[in-house]
Amino acid sequence: MCRMPVLTHAEAETRARDLTVHHYAIDLDLTGGDEVFGSATVIRFRAERDCDTFAEIRPATLHRAVLDGRDLDPGLLLDNRLPLAGLAAGEHELRVEADMPYSHTGEGMHRFTDPEDGETYLYTQKFMNDAQRVIASFDQPDLKAVFDVTVSAPEAWTVFGNGIATRTAPGRWRLATTPPLATYFVAVAAGPWHSVRTEHAGLPFGLHCRRSLAEHLDRDAAALLDITRRCFDRYHELFDEPYPYDSYDQCFVPEFNAGAMENPGLVTFRDDFVYRSAVTPAEAQFRAVVIAHEMAHMWFGNLVTLRWWDDIWLNESFAEYMGFQVLSEATEFTGTWTDFAVARKAWGYDADQRPSTHPVAPDPEAVPDTASAMNNFDGISYAKGASALRQLVAWLGPKAFTAGLNTHFARHRFGNAALADFLDSLGSATDRDVPAWAAAWLRTPGLDTLTPEVAPGAPEGRWRLEIRHRGHRPHRIEVGLYDRGAADPGTLVLRDRLTVDLAPGTVVGQHELVGPRPDLILLNDGDLTFAKVHFDPQSWATVRDALGGLPDPLGRAVVWNAARDLVRDGGIAPEEYVALMAAHLPGESEPGIVDAVLTFCRTQVADQYLGPELRPQALRTLADTARRLLAAGLDGTRLSATRALVGAVYDADDTVALRDWYDRGEIPGGSPLDPELRWRMLLRLAVLGAATAADVDAELERDPSAVGREGAARCRAALPDAAAKAAAWAAMFHDDSQSNYLVSANAEGFWHPEHEALTAEYVARYFADVVPLAARRGTAIAKLAGRRAFPHTAVSADTLRVGRACLDDPAVTPALRRTLADCLDDLTRTLRIRAT
Repeated sequence: MCRMPVLTHAEAETRARDLTVHHYAIDLDLTGGDEVFGSATVIRFRAERDCDTFAEIRPATLHRAVLDGRDLDPGLLLDNRLPLAGLAAGEHELRVEADMPYSHTGEGMHRFTDPEDGETYLYTQKFMNDAQRVIASFDQPDLKAVFDVTVSAPEAWTVFGNGIATRTAPGRWRLATTPPLATYFVAVAAGPWHSVRTEHAGLPFGLHCRRSLAEHLDRDAAALLDITRRCFDRYHELFDEPYPYDSYDQCFVPEFNAGAMENPGLVTFRDDFVYRSAVTPAEAQFRAVVIAHEMAHMWFGNLVTLRWWDDIWLNESFAEYMGFQVLSEATEFTGTWTDFAVARKAWGYDADQRPSTHPVAPDPEAVPDTASAMNNFDGISYAKGASALRQLVAWLGPKAFTAGLNTHFARHRFGNAALADFLDSLGSATDRDVPAWAAAWLRTPGLDTLTPEVAPGAPEGRWRLEIRHRGHRPHRIEVGLYDRGAADPGTLVLRDRLTVDLAPGTVVGQHELVGPRPDLILLNDGDLTFAKVHFDPQSWATVRDALGGLPDPLGRAVVWNAARDLVRDGGIAPEEYVALMAAHLPGESEPGIVDAVLTFCRTQVADQYLGPELRPQALRTLADTARRLLAAGLDGTRLSATRALVGAVYDADDTVALRDWYDRGEIPGGSPLDPELRWRMLLRLAVLGAATAADVDAELERDPSAVGREGAARCRAALPDAAAKAAAWAAMFHDDSQSNYLVSANAEGFWHPEHEALTAEYVARYFADVVPLAARRGTAIAKLAGRRAFPHTAVSADTLRVGRACLDDPAVTPALRRTLADCLDDLTRTLRIRAT
């Protein structure tokens, strides 16, 4: 079983009082085969008083543990904890030698062999409590120490780490001594990497990827390094504290669970960001946002680290906000906040309406251990937290906000801090009541709702706006007042934009304004706050007629997000959202809006909210919208439209046409076919029964890469064949050699509305099989299987009943429980929408 004991907050507080950790000397041997690696750790630390404590390590074999020159019994290791009993106050040394297992789930030391060329790559991911999968440590964020790391690796390999790596002998590497780091930041990447190197501001910068991706990295390297330099320089304009490490490497690694990890000096990214195929402008921009996000962590998260995991928002919300903001200030990607509004922010809105919602900054008592903390890495800690900071900047002012950050860095550099410390630093830069703002915005869950009304009784020549505020937070928003164009009623002209401060609580704010009422009253125009936005009846009529005529893409994004909320809340029928898309998306020029609306309409509206009898027409409308977008001939939206056209194929004639396009290697009017599009087309053909296992084999021979291997698994799982479904099920739930990415690929191919009868027997099996899978394979697979393998196409009360019964099983792990609860809440919402 893979279940690991959790570290409780109480245990961490006790250990932090008992110990001061000075130094780690780590030696890793990566030459011992493909199952385990050698790990030797020497920890120098001080006991502040007589005490008993423990170190963590999760070995395949613990060979030796020596405390102050005295051998400890390896048999004392229990639940990955090595007891250190009877410590006297004073200096101590712990030596631990072990063989550690390689991972195939993206946790600990992940090992990957590239199917394209047979080369092997290793990298560490030690987040939260996974340092113990690689080294012996006191594995908590507030026991920072200095690290010296040496590595033995095959002679043809290169090794990277938190500091500059020096080859000291064939196959032998030494990494430069680090400043004080938390254990979860210590990183190593080893393999026959392809590298692009440069220097900036006196520091070595590097980009690294697998050799099989070399040509793709080389193509984008100049752009990636330009983004990196520009963001680096902008952070130095904002922050008084200089970049605190000796180098800046960005390593694109295989089978990475997250988007990236902010290891000091060695940021690891999922190597999907080394694009093999064409990407949309929104995808290219998001890659740049992630680069800026991870760099922000060098200050907030790395230089100053949270004390306990209740303050994870201090890391992620800050980096999320700064990533979007700095990129928009320093690079050509000036439309970041539009993409945030229409796509990223929806993640936060959805999370904040589930039973599992939590405050941006939960009370410490709500995060009693590492398992509960891991569940808070969600749309609230990222998207809602970034929205809250954007609102804080609007309320506080950018100068005061930046001054407060610089005070925070100066006070806590290379140390740890908590929410109270952050608020105190911000408060030093302003006379505003920052703690009161934080109490309303950071300590409470849920969404406020803002609704405009036109009140009667205004004097002649004037009109009266009332803003109804349901909720408990103060808001500073902009209100856009728009009139239909005199010559073209399909265009909207800005009459005025008001800045309005709304008090907390259920209140009505009144504003008497000159002239007739406008055709559209748009609350939160500019998207400065985090709240649901509703419309008065005349404004919604204007939206239906003239949404595409709003002049500012950010305003259009706000409206599309509000429409998304309305369909999810039952305020409008799903068919009305489809009609809105058909009416206004073909003329949309903003790529991020096109991408987000097409995706939501396909994956949520057509596949979830509409019943089986209405889905075919929605897919036809979606396909027609995609064709009209292609006919418009805009480069920025062509790929999104092409993907949507492929995904919306349903009828027999269109299926024949799709097969013809696939065989000919061309989509009329669409984007050129590259590997990504070919796999996408083959997946849809497989679902529709217009492709065979032989077609999948032939495409894999054409594209034998890691992505090709995943595409083949996805397509095989999508074949409408009982044997294919059984094989995919076995791979997901009963073959523990499957990597995280292959489990994901099988899950993504398995469930389709077209296969409801074929997969009906697997609905109950899912809830029976996912529980032992999660316990056996750990947190990453638990969250993946809970989310992606969930039977989302089985929209029925029976699925809900069986799922809720599963949650009553005490064997359900915390990570799986949270993910299942969220999926079941989404199912409840879908059933409610279908019943309306």
